[in-house]
Amino acid sequence: MDNFIYREGELYCEDVPVRRIADAVGTPTYIYSAATFRDHYNKFVSAFRELNPTICYSIKSCSNLHILRLLVGMGAGMDVVSGGELYRALKAGAEPAKITYAGVGKTDAEINEAIDARIGLFNIESEAELANLIELAGRKGQTVRAALRVNPDVDPKTHRHTATGKRESKFGVDLERARKVFQEFGRSTHVQLCGIHLHIGSPVNNIEAYSEAITKTLELIKALRDEGYQIDTLDIGGGFRANYEGSDSPPATAYAEQIVPLLRNQGLKVILEPGRSIAANAGILLARTLYVKRGGDKHFVIVDGSMTELIRPALYDAYHFIWPANPGPGFVPSQRWRGLNFPGTSEVDIVGPVCESGDFLGKGRLLPPVKRGDLIAVFTAGAYGFAMASHYNSRPNAAEVLVEGGEFRTIRRRETYKDVIAAEE
Repeated sequence: MDNFIYREGELYCEDVPVRRIADAVGTPTYIYSAATFRDHYNKFVSAFRELNPTICYSIKSCSNLHILRLLVGMGAGMDVVSGGELYRALKAGAEPAKITYAGVGKTDAEINEAIDARIGLFNIESEAELANLIELAGRKGQTVRAALRVNPDVDPKTHRHTATGKRESKFGVDLERARKVFQEFGRSTHVQLCGIHLHIGSPVNNIEAYSEAITKTLELIKALRDEGYQIDTLDIGGGFRANYEGSDSPPATAYAEQIVPLLRNQGLKVILEPGRSIAANAGILLARTLYVKRGGDKHFVIVDGSMTELIRPALYDAYHFIWPANPGPGFVPSQRWRGLNFPGTSEVDIVGPVCESGDFLGKGRLLPPVKRGDLIAVFTAGAYGFAMASHYNSRPNAAEVLVEGGEFRTIRRRETYKDVIAAEE
């Protein structure tokens, strides 16, 4: 699953005790395992090998340049959703032809930057965006490739804030409108509308939702081909789940077992956009206990990590397994799941120092005895952790550390107060 393991009662990332990293770099700190990134990427390559897909890592999940370079070095393309992410992808050395660009609100400046970079594919979210892309490409006298994002109206059974494949989504167009879009724009000389893009939501544990979405989309592609449109690409998006509790998510092979037969012999170049499934279990947030207190009938463990480092619990009520890095004899977990209950644990809320009642990392958790100074690990934090960090309460951003074997290095230094106000001076 990943390379965060307890050895003789102490949490390690690969061959480095996380305590050593905290002593050197401080807390809160994101710690990433290079071996886990490589392993999770390679599992997608292997599972979908028959289709020879372009695997475009979703930068929005975890965007540090050093991690992007690691994945580019393995052959990954990049899925971007902003001009800033495009800039990161190019800085990381990504091949422009293996960059896909989604997002409902691309500005003219961002579109022009992507045209100039000669990216492989624009994923179009609306008729208005497509008309604008045609105009901007025409001004430059260029022809670009594009895929129309469609909403197949399937229920991915995920949080309402991360479900994107329903008809009423702000993303893409519904299937009924898709043919009309091709009829209006499908023969432009400056935008080759050659593909269909899907992204039904995240995280999606329901593999049948992918099968249903792809089946509906293949019917659309057949109809478009019958009308003479040259459809050569299908981007099935990402949203594949990660293990937040034990081994609760399907492996890449389980998704492939249902998806590959549908796309076999379809004459389509297939693109995948995994992000969470590669990055989530490759990272933890390491925090240090500041205080332990009682509030009424509740007990609180107050740590130096907060919603400004990891907003997912506050934003989505997301679950992350949380446990001390040095829990003591008799408290070493053999698995990470919500029902873990050792004798001698007590129920606590793990909260941060931000001035919001919603600033929590976990509520109602059974933890071993914890005291001031103890290190607390928040697991499965590699995706949508640092990438969603903020400066609320004028808190400097955390450091990021990458571990490879027995060595570690800082891949983003901890910010200072001067960094926080630098753009204002």
